[in-house]
Amino acid sequence: MGHAGAAAAAVRYLRSVPGAAGPVEALPRPELRCVRADERAPVDQTEFRRVLGTFATGVTVITAPAAEGEPSPAGFACQSFSSLSLDPPLVCFMVGRTSATWPRIARAGVFCVNVLGAGQGELCRAFAVSGTDKFAGVAHDAAPVSGAPRLAGAAAWIDCAVHAVHTGGDHLIVVGRVTALGTGDTPDQGPLLFHRGRFARLGG
Repeated sequence: MGHAGAAAAAVRYLRSVPGAAGPVEALPRPELRCVRADERAPVDQTEFRRVLGTFATGVTVITAPAAEGEPSPAGFACQSFSSLSLDPPLVCFMVGRTSATWPRIARAGVFCVNVLGAGQGELCRAFAVSGTDKFAGVAHDAAPVSGAPRLAGAAAWIDCAVHAVHTGGDHLIVVGRVTALGTGDTPDQGPLLFHRGRFARLGG
């Protein structure tokens, strides 16, 4: 299945999910290559990673409640998150097309963005590993609208319904309509940052 096919399949499923907020539309099939197969790629992937690594990002964990028939919630660590729109309130995150967690979030049709605080590096690492019970020993409660896990100690949480899914090269761009949000118990704590391949703190 191609990039556009993956997004279209997600869109078809989400259209059948009761309660998915707003229209869920796919973009037209994109031109995925900017060069022909016999041309040299304009940017080396290693250099791309090195240069883009100079851009410091926050760190989140995207969670979703267990869909029908699944034994546990879903979640993964995500740096590629951003606010998108104020009216209506929209956010977005990017997820690799090969992610094993994304199909579970798509089936749930909802998710919660947990913005990690400066002391939650180990929690992030736990959610970055595949094939484990990521929620083992992790304190959490249910976000008020989606029921997705809201992680204890997070600096902030944003409860969302999947609004749209677009293709973006080897990733999918998932747009969420915000249904509730708030800060954690320690809103003044600094953020957990990721810079040049490692965790960082403000002033650290």
